[in-house]
Amino acid sequence: MRAQVLAAPRPADLLSVVRDLGSVQVDLTAAVAPSPELVCWSRLGAAYPLGGLEDLREAGEVVELHGRLLPAEDLRLHRAELADWGRHPRLEWQESVAEWVEANDLCRRDILDRLAEEAPLPAAAFDDTCEVPWRSTGWTNNQNVVRLIDFMEGRGEVAVTGRGERGERLWDLADRVYPETDTMPLEEALRERARRSLHALGLMRPKVFDLAGIQRKDIEPPGEPAVIEGVRGKWCVDPAQLDQPFKGRTALLSPLDRLVFDRKRMADTFEFDYQLEMYKPKAKRRWGYYALPILHGDRLVGKLDASADRPRGRLVVHAIHEDVPFSRTVRAAVDREIRSLARLLAIRVAS
Repeated sequence: MRAQVLAAPRPADLLSVVRDLGSVQVDLTAAVAPSPELVCWSRLGAAYPLGGLEDLREAGEVVELHGRLLPAEDLRLHRAELADWGRHPRLEWQESVAEWVEANDLCRRDILDRLAEEAPLPAAAFDDTCEVPWRSTGWTNNQNVVRLIDFMEGRGEVAVTGRGERGERLWDLADRVYPETDTMPLEEALRERARRSLHALGLMRPKVFDLAGIQRKDIEPPGEPAVIEGVRGKWCVDPAQLDQPFKGRTALLSPLDRLVFDRKRMADTFEFDYQLEMYKPKAKRRWGYYALPILHGDRLVGKLDASADRPRGRLVVHAIHEDVPFSRTVRAAVDREIRSLARLLAIRVAS
């Protein structure tokens, strides 16, 4: 909880939250509020102003990379990997992707030329001049321009400069979005990112991954070896978190909060049963469309099924699912957080 900035007292300011977390995932599903807003409000409470992350983006304090907002100064930890994109593929699929981008170099250059003159632009603004279509068994099949721009982001050529009215990414040339920073050598950067991941999580499996999600077994995991009683496998712990005092508090979490995002880690460390059920048929949902995990102290104790009815100005509480019966103290603390959430959204609580 200390590592995830979910202990008492609350942090001082928004930028320190982003720095401590390492990054904040961008997901704009707004059944209650967009996930980035919930993540920051869970840490700062009433001190968080709705839209505060976008204010940081406009001020150049944070940048977006691969769907995550990170402190602008941390871009130096990624520059070497962006520059190395496609040059030394580790897996067959990476080589195939690099070949596909090369085959569509004309479209790539068209995109760069348009951005140089007309940015910011969404992906939908570009003509599809790809000579070789993108093939996939998933939803990205034939999404040629979208996929090409994604890979151009991975090459460090383009960057997200903001979001449109419907949440669509707005693109510009990377050197006009990203601040000037030095470039940390790749191996050193991977080690530092792993160290920061451990700092943000407190406890994790001893594995190091690159931006492509490939495990780098050549990089020594950070921290000290640890075991969790009753849980198989190896872990590593941030030594800075050991033997530190802890004072808990109550928080409502985004379904994509880093504390619960890795469902396997969540189950191993908290014995908490939870899934995001928005993609399930209504009849098969146990906790609701966009249920928020409830943290109390050092335990995940339940889920809040709520939705924001913005036209009527209401935060509708459909149910509070108690994994264990709530005491009066816990229920009062949860109710306070629900009222705080409604104030964040400038609506009232209804049930």
